[in-house]
Amino acid sequence: MAIVVACPSFARERTVLAATPIGRTDLAWWRHRHEAKLREVARDKPELIFLGDSITQDWELSGPPAWRDFAPQWRRFYGDRHAINLGFKGDTTASLLWRIENGEVAGIAPKAAVVLIGANNLGRVHWSAADTVAGIGAILDQLHKRLPRTKILLLGVLPSERSAWISETTARINRMLAARYGDDPSVSYLDLTALFMRNGVLNRDLFLDPRLKPPDPPLHPTAEGQVLMAKAMEPVLAKMLGDQPRS
Repeated sequence: MAIVVACPSFARERTVLAATPIGRTDLAWWRHRHEAKLREVARDKPELIFLGDSITQDWELSGPPAWRDFAPQWRRFYGDRHAINLGFKGDTTASLLWRIENGEVAGIAPKAAVVLIGANNLGRVHWSAADTVAGIGAILDQLHKRLPRTKILLLGVLPSERSAWISETTARINRMLAARYGDDPSVSYLDLTALFMRNGVLNRDLFLDPRLKPPDPPLHPTAEGQVLMAKAMEPVLAKMLGDQPRS
């Protein structure tokens, strides 16, 4: 008689890459920017930090033309607030998570942190809404752990015009973030989608990508678009910082 021995089966847990620290140190510019930001953070001890991708990094651009002249507007809203820009072009939630875990918030205690991340999760890597929200959650968990006194302003993923799937997934991410953080006392959540819509469709005039040569689909706000964002954030941010709203 044959004897059959049943072996236990173990389900292999799926690794969520969006919530896994993944550096981009193979890129020289990215590595050098990270090293420079470590020095800047250590030197300046910021009271306000902005964490994100190229949309955040764009605050460092100067014009002309006016639509890419971000730096004067950064000075207008944040110049006297001891702010540091920790935006890196092309970063996903995984890369931002790596930077947080590798020194970019070490040794500081800012009053507030603004987080805008997730757009690149929907590009080449094509990560899902659920995975992206898991990545954003991992980022916030690390910020709470490393910056326990810092108030967090989380922005929803901005709308774009890259594909139907990306638009649908962006909206799904923002609904999930609202459900998860809308009543969370440790996070202030803002979905700024409405700022970039006109008559129910994306207002392409507020994006710089169509003005490039050759043009790209709308993804990055113009300086005007980011001023609208800054104004919308001011009531929350000023309260977090304990100062007066900028106009």
